[in-house]
Amino acid sequence: MPDLSRPDGPRIIAVANQKGGVGKTTTAINLAAALVETGLRVLVVDLDPQGNASTGLGIDSADRDSTTYDLLVDEAPLNEVIRTTDIEDLCVIPATVDLSSADIELFANEKRSFLLHDALRQTAMDEYDWDYVLIDCPPSLNLLTVNAMVASHSVLIPLQSEFFALEGVSQLLLTIREVRQSANPGLRIEGIVLTMFDRRNNLSQQVEQDARDNLGDLVFKTKIPRNVRVSEAPSYALPVLNYDSNSLGARAYRALAEELISNTQTIAA
Repeated sequence: MPDLSRPDGPRIIAVANQKGGVGKTTTAINLAAALVETGLRVLVVDLDPQGNASTGLGIDSADRDSTTYDLLVDEAPLNEVIRTTDIEDLCVIPATVDLSSADIELFANEKRSFLLHDALRQTAMDEYDWDYVLIDCPPSLNLLTVNAMVASHSVLIPLQSEFFALEGVSQLLLTIREVRQSANPGLRIEGIVLTMFDRRNNLSQQVEQDARDNLGDLVFKTKIPRNVRVSEAPSYALPVLNYDSNSLGARAYRALAEELISNTQTIAA
């Protein structure tokens, strides 16, 4: 069973939801940028074969010579896969579509669920001095997502403010429980963040009420609004905080970062 107690290592958070289109990658990118704004050092691990987090952080697909696929399948060294971005103190391990075959290629490996855990706890991590590692999971509950959960201290769940949203979360919570029982007993739920929230929409209000009634304090106070600037930013390969720093979306992700840091400090105490 892996040791997740490495005291001097970064806090590792999997950003996960098996449902696509819920703002998972958007949250990973913008939360990372907001954390960096507070003076922290952050690594984003793109574990989604679509590679959208890599694109959103300015890594062109033609420039992804070494990726998370190489890290997991070929055990490539960290200095070959970590890429700097145009944002100081924010780096990324990019992904390509090659990652989509990782489930099959890793199936025969007896350590298949622990590969990312081991990669993110090798001594070479120490020289980078990250404060947070955010893992952008694929929109499915496959071996890659399990790797992320085994590697992580906690899971952050973006929840789209739409009908049936909570039904999808129940299966994710079940998977988290199974990973706790089998591989990572220390795994906790970092929180659930409501995304694409429209305060003028009665449905958004109802989803928020249902989430808070059912999940209580697990739901972040911060809500991420439906915001055109958040939607536009990826086309410029930028987080919304760098694309339009004063937008509602940028301010919301700053608030989320502050809430996350506060939660982390509470746990540490």
